[in-house]
This record gives sequence, C-alpha cells and structure tokens, in this order.
Amino acid sequence: MPTITTNDLKNGMTLDLDEGLFQVVDFQHVKPGKGHAFVRTSLRNVRAGGTVERTFRAGEKVERATIDKRDMNFLYRDGDDYVFMDNETYDQINVTPTTLGNAGNYIVDGSAVVLEMFGTEIVGTDLPASVELDVAETEPGLQGDRSSGGTKPATLETGLVIQVPLFISPGERVKIDTRSGEYLSRA
Repeated sequence: MPTITTNDLKNGMTLDLDEGLFQVVDFQHVKPGKGHAFVRTSLRNVRAGGTVERTFRAGEKVERATIDKRDMNFLYRDGDDYVFMDNETYDQINVTPTTLGNAGNYIVDGSAVVLEMFGTEIVGTDLPASVELDVAETEPGLQGDRSSGGTKPATLETGLVIQVPLFISPGERVKIDTRSGEYLSRA
C-alpha cells in the first residue's frame, strides 16, 4: 500500500491504520508558536461507522488504503441478501443488508450502484444524491390538501417509511434525498 505523510491528507481519503480502516472527514494543520507542527483529524471508521479524533505529528507517515470503486447493477434479493452484478466482468456477488447499511433503503431492481471495495471486502456504497421510488402505501390524498400543509407517513416500495406532503397518493413516484432520507418532490 502507498505510504503518504500527514501533510498530504485530504478530505475523503481512506487510511489503513493499526486500529482499522478510517476515512478522513476533516483535518487541520496546526503550527503553534512554540513546539512542532501537528495535524488534527476527524476520522470515520469505515467498518463500524463511528468517528474518532486523532492527532498526528506533521510529516508522520501513514498507510493510504486503496479503495476500488466498482460499478454494479442490483439484480434481485436472494432471501435477505442483495445480489449485484459487476458491469465489467459480469460476476455476481451476494451482499448482506448490514454491509449495505442505509443504502438498502434506496435500491430497487435494476439500480446502478457504485460499491467501494477494499480488496474483496465491501466497505461502502456510493449512491446518487437522489432516487425516485414508488409510494406503496399511504393514506389517500384529499381534496384541498396543499403542499404548504402538513405531512403524513408513507411506505415506499423498498419498505422505507418517510414523511410526505398530504397530497401524495399511493402509486405515485417521489424523489428522495439519499443523504438525509427526506422527500424532495414528485417524480
């Protein structure tokens, strides 16, 4: 694996440290008036999801993890697992719901997903900023309900429950923000 110094850190970079695999969320290079320079970082554990604060000496060498991003298509559900096909090699892999995390709430048959791989291990998913999903179940909209009114719960085709405006009816397509899980608009 390539070795870099802490002076070369950038947001989004993945590091292979002794404690595990970490992604740089934020970093700050500090040069105090007295003493040596250091780099203060916020690191997100890629496998567990927790965030830790860590301070490195300036110029300290760390291992950079090589993350391979592969374009995959979601084919179908096999029991609890998700089955994906690699767009280049046409190999199929089974992925557990815990590996996908919240991304499973936004994936339907035929969805294009970028899986982030560290060797053969899936360490993350790269979804588009928004997706369009069908509303499977909600209370029907009533005459006079407007967008400035309140909200009601709606169950989407993936099983995700979100808050939608009162005018949304079952069977409609809605646009959802994948980062926050909020309703954006009708599709």
